[in-house]
Amino acid sequence: MSDNRSMSLPTSLQERSDNKCELCTAEQDLTPFLVEPKSGQSDDDYVVTCASCAEEMNTNPLNQDHWRCLNESIWSGVPAVQVVSYRLLQQIGAPWTQDLLSMMYMDEPTTEWAQSKSEEIIHNDSNGHILQNGDTVTLVQDLNVKGAGFTAKRGTAVRKIILVADNEEHIQGKINGQTIIILTKYVKKS
Repeated sequence: MSDNRSMSLPTSLQERSDNKCELCTAEQDLTPFLVEPKSGQSDDDYVVTCASCAEEMNTNPLNQDHWRCLNESIWSGVPAVQVVSYRLLQQIGAPWTQDLLSMMYMDEPTTEWAQSKSEEIIHNDSNGHILQNGDTVTLVQDLNVKGAGFTAKRGTAVRKIILVADNEEHIQGKINGQTIIILTKYVKKS
């Protein structure tokens, strides 16, 4: 496991987001979401999302009704929120999203970030099987969860994983109600 923002939101992100999802303003199950291709070295590389938005970002096709909230988030002063909003609107591609895109303003560095593509990263489990967003995996060894005060036991199922976009060795999932980052070498696809 990594020490990557896995237990709770850093204070700076809590304050920036006012303890709300920066996309839909939900107040529960908040987690930092790394906006690719950034490295995660700074809080500015993250968007605070709720579990619902994090899950919806990994569905295909995207649920247009859920993403009506982007009507507000496009006006955020946080570049990472602007980038995610832009990318989601582009992916949906409906007439109403085109209207929102035409109203968006991003400075040049933010526009470049929004339009950048990261290389295709493939996540493999400990047996070499390809992992997908939403898969269920099982831990292959006991893992000490740093900062949470518990050990995740071998055989624990982690459902609805989220692939960390810029790191092929990391996935995100929940164990004991805690959202954590798990190394792919410690899981097998169920």
